[in-house]
Amino acid sequence: MREEGLIAVYMLSNHRHGTIYIGVTGHLLQRMHQHQSGHTPGFVSRYGLNRLVWYEVHDSIEVAIQRETSLKRYLRAWKIKLIEQQNPGWNDLWTDLVRG
Repeated sequence: MREEGLIAVYMLSNHRHGTIYIGVTGHLLQRMHQHQSGHTPGFVSRYGLNRLVWYEVHDSIEVAIQRETSLKRYLRAWKIKLIEQQNPGWNDLWTDLVRG
């Protein structure tokens, strides 16, 4: 897995079955550091969404943006199912990502 410039669609939450945020970035590690540090004002910091519960890597930012748009249209139950297929305990995947 490439660490620099990791293009991904990701979901953050504050706890199991909590508020879900869907984002896309061309630099997942850098973006997660921004979210974790709380230096970026907005929805994520307002609701304390600091747990990376799901992510999907893509080869191009265009494909990632299309996937993000699609996921945002999903029903909440579908998003939860998608998270739980990859991460049933809603663990913070950030630590695994950083360790490589």
